[in-house]
Amino acid sequence: MPIKIPDTLPAFETLVQEGVRVMTETAAIRQDIRPLQIGLLNLMPNKIKTELQMARLVGASPLQVELSLVRIGTHKAKNTSEDHLLSFYETWEEVRHRKFDGFIITGAPIETLPYEDVTYWQEMQRIFDWTNTNVHSTMNVCWGAMAAIYHFHGVPKYELKEKAFGIYRHSNLKPSSVYLNGFSDNFEVPVSRWTEVRQDDIEKSNSLEILMASKEMGVCLVHEDEGKRLYMFNHVEYDSTSLADEYFRDVDAGVPIKMPHNYFPHNDPSIAPQNRWRGHAHLLFGNWINEIYQTTPYDLETIGKGR
Repeated sequence: MPIKIPDTLPAFETLVQEGVRVMTETAAIRQDIRPLQIGLLNLMPNKIKTELQMARLVGASPLQVELSLVRIGTHKAKNTSEDHLLSFYETWEEVRHRKFDGFIITGAPIETLPYEDVTYWQEMQRIFDWTNTNVHSTMNVCWGAMAAIYHFHGVPKYELKEKAFGIYRHSNLKPSSVYLNGFSDNFEVPVSRWTEVRQDDIEKSNSLEILMASKEMGVCLVHEDEGKRLYMFNHVEYDSTSLADEYFRDVDAGVPIKMPHNYFPHNDPSIAPQNRWRGHAHLLFGNWINEIYQTTPYDLETIGKGR
């Protein structure tokens, strides 16, 4: 089954060209099934690029998925037009009455700020609490994952001396996990962050289980069964050129930045990088959506009852 998104969303044509099946509102109505309701709280400055990255992974599922784009109401986006936001997004306040089978919370370029200094932190706290009662399963990514694990478990973040930046090999620590079904024993994942969470702090909570980690980069993916939350601290959703875009942006701006580790062929920035993580990115999101499908109530209104 395809993903259902607005026909005029910029990601629509790109997904079609990539072979991802997309569905119009008219076609979706003809199918007598309940599509999975997935929300995307997009905190990234370039919202269009992030929409495409997440829709690509969610849309690869054989299940029919309806993707709803959500934004923070107390923050004004600087890098996305107001027309785009008004056409395709709702604020969280506008969707808070709804129930979702799955909800994705993205990263944000504010890692080094203390959480309490983030201008929309109070709204984020309300959103995290809301996911307990209105969302069956949540996928938190990068800053979104650090903020969520801090909110729910008090796990702190630590600022790094230099940016963790590049492609790093990670280990499959829990091959029996439903989220790692089909994963190889080790695999590569894009990393781009200025902060980290540490294994010792995570292990203090009996409800948290580390699924992926790297010797160099530490914890990558954590699962919490009670709240059905995933915390992904790196960027499996990245495009082939995402790290290159960040690298050249900083070089052009005169910001000190090391070349991304293990990324450009022969460490030559003039050679286009190859995507070596796409397959595992699709596996992770496919496994997440399949687990949602297997466990979510048919009646959306019963989501969160008794949690």
